[in-house]
Amino acid sequence: MSLDPAAPGDGVLEFLRERHLATLTTLRADGSPHVVPVGFGYDPDERLVRIITIDGSQKVANATRGGRAAVSQVDGGRWLTLEGEITTTDDPARVAAAEAAYGERYGTPGERADRVALEIRVDRILGRA
Repeated sequence: MSLDPAAPGDGVLEFLRERHLATLTTLRADGSPHVVPVGFGYDPDERLVRIITIDGSQKVANATRGGRAAVSQVDGGRWLTLEGEITTTDDPARVAAAEAAYGERYGTPGERADRVALEIRVDRILGRA
């Protein structure tokens, strides 16, 4: 079921605040999917998924090329996929926002000097929450 990213509903937003791991799908240079488990935060006002990771990872390489990505979480019959354009950033303020979003769902992340953030500007939400 397709949901309105501008007004996904209270059930969707609650599901996105619960502690669930997800998968991030990005595309390698050859176009094949790269799928990895991640924790993420979602800002409904900005329609922005934030993911912390380390510089030099395959997901960072894929995001640096731009394009689309999807993050999906599943809990029994409930599931959501958030899709949109992906970018990577090492801007300290944006990385701090991603760390804070992660911390709200999963607990404070450990310190990393090589941390960067991935951001997905959500333009499509699919699922059933």
